[in-house]
Amino acid sequence: MRWQGGRRGGVEDRRGGGGGMGPVAGGGGLVLVVVALIGYFVFGIDPQTIMSAGSQSAPTSDVQASTGTPGDEEGQFADVIHTSANDTWQALFQSEGKDFRPSTIVLYTQGTPTGCGMGEAAMGPFYCPADEKVYIDLDFFRTLDNQLGAPGDFAKAYVIAHEVGHHIQKLEGASDAVSRQEQHLSKAGANALSVKLELQADCYAGVWAKRANDKEHWIEAGDIDEALGAATAVGDDTLQEKAQGRVVPDSFTHGSAAQRTQWFKAGFRAGDPADCRTFG
Repeated sequence: MRWQGGRRGGVEDRRGGGGGMGPVAGGGGLVLVVVALIGYFVFGIDPQTIMSAGSQSAPTSDVQASTGTPGDEEGQFADVIHTSANDTWQALFQSEGKDFRPSTIVLYTQGTPTGCGMGEAAMGPFYCPADEKVYIDLDFFRTLDNQLGAPGDFAKAYVIAHEVGHHIQKLEGASDAVSRQEQHLSKAGANALSVKLELQADCYAGVWAKRANDKEHWIEAGDIDEALGAATAVGDDTLQEKAQGRVVPDSFTHGSAAQRTQWFKAGFRAGDPADCRTFG
């Protein structure tokens, strides 16, 4: 993936800024991420639910952070991809005469306070609708590569674009609508709605990939396979099979590997958000 020439809009970099919980020795942090992800996908634990337990944490304004382009390659990559996703959706919103608010990406280590409560690396990357920020501990990329079996730059880009997709759902009102409906549904019914929301974010990631490539021409041979590999690796059925040796569709919260790859490809096919009607 030829991303190095992409525009950099800046990040909120809290790594080493006092907002984290310190490093975990011996790679334990990466193992914890995998365990938590399996718990998330298998048992339907929403990061925002976990984070609500840390709602007494310090406000985000108290966290030391630098704003701008990071000096390290991983930070620069996150900056370029996130900026590209914001630029893509801003152009789409403007073409439809709609207002657009860009999301912010926050880089942190181990843990950080957010508008949704305390965020932890064990949750994996997540979007907080309360402050409209994407949070990621970049160690997750090594987890994606080494432990989930989904290596490559475009696999990482898919993860970031998926989280920006949740920001688009916030702006469009879809996430709020789902939250309201879930209050009146059974666990299985709420899970089904969650799957539709997540699959739409996968489709939106595909929309970004198509439109960004049309503009930047940065996709190389194998890149799309990397994104599809990441979608497969975090499919509910894939993680359930690894965790418990069986698949329980009623407990899906994000969709099967086949569904996630299907909807990413649906968005990538024409780069049209209208093709992302997972609720239809």
